[in-house]
Amino acid sequence: MTDYLATGALPDEYQQLAKTVADFAKTVVAPVSAEHDANHTFPYEVVAGMADMGLFGLPFPEEYGGMGGDYFALCLALEELGKVDQSVAITLEAGVSLGAMPIYRFGNEAQKEEWLPQLTSGKALAAFGLTEPGAGSDAGGTKTTAKFDSGEWIINGNKQFITNSGTDITKLVTVTAVTGVKEGGKKEISTILVPTTTPGFTAEPAYNKVGWNASDTHPLTFADVRVPEENLLGERGRGYANFLRILDEGRIAIAALSVGAAQGCVDESIKYAKEREAFGRPIGQNQAISFKIARMQARAHVARTAYYDAAALMLSGKPFKTQASIAKLAASEAAMDNARDATQIHGGYGFMNEYAVARHYRDSKILEIGEGTTEVQLMLIAREAGL
Repeated sequence: MTDYLATGALPDEYQQLAKTVADFAKTVVAPVSAEHDANHTFPYEVVAGMADMGLFGLPFPEEYGGMGGDYFALCLALEELGKVDQSVAITLEAGVSLGAMPIYRFGNEAQKEEWLPQLTSGKALAAFGLTEPGAGSDAGGTKTTAKFDSGEWIINGNKQFITNSGTDITKLVTVTAVTGVKEGGKKEISTILVPTTTPGFTAEPAYNKVGWNASDTHPLTFADVRVPEENLLGERGRGYANFLRILDEGRIAIAALSVGAAQGCVDESIKYAKEREAFGRPIGQNQAISFKIARMQARAHVARTAYYDAAALMLSGKPFKTQASIAKLAASEAAMDNARDATQIHGGYGFMNEYAVARHYRDSKILEIGEGTTEVQLMLIAREAGL
């Protein structure tokens, strides 16, 4: 993959993966997208299809039921799915990079053997319980607590905006919680695995959202939830730092999804501009339209190059935090800008929910918010620049 930036050509295995997922997106995902969006229903049949293809196991070793691929392979799949249906794409992204990846990165061997085969198969989903009513961008403001008593962690608190947290196949939530106080008075934040069948755990009614209507999103309540000591994920007190690492990786994945959305808007606009006639000719022959689409294509290309670069650095073991933020910033803004322009090109049809560009217009705004807002990305980039 790292050769792409020099040659402009992806290796055959990546190209084949992208083509396979693109075919799946067009033949399986696209026909049901509008219905699931309108009904706010989780696309279980689509998720089952992705599971059968091995998409949930793409970046994991075969010993844990994975496909033996890498994170860039996941990103390519997300880009192709994002062109057609962002709800489906975010279900995969959250299931892998936020659900299974913390266990793979920081879990002990017993935790990996118990959970990863279920998650990499796509037969079960895990969620990432970080955000709270008063702790979003300020993740250090976590108020959920976990007290250790007689060999158990007792968890109390609330989480919000948690993806994949209330489906019929959700089996696990990884939770950040305050487990003590460090020297100097700072909170000691750890991560704990909570099976969804644990008494006291409640996935509250799903949100009524502007977009991503086929994605599963709930607030969560923890009321004296008791789990054994061995459910601590990683080293005690390292939960916040570990989750920041997960978010850095996740920003590359969100960038890939965003590029898919941006490119999907380009593709739909080109198709429409060739078919729609006004004043006796296709509207694409008017420079006002063709130049708008040209700018859309440029945005998608630049954003794609940014996430390829960040992924290449990550896979080579080099620092990638800033490049991940740049990719997430550029790609999420490209998706939102392209969705706006695509809606304008489609005119009245662009305001109808059955059209893909209308869904992209509603869906894309959250790309500038989730997994680190635009403002957070700017802060991180500026900080790296020494400002």
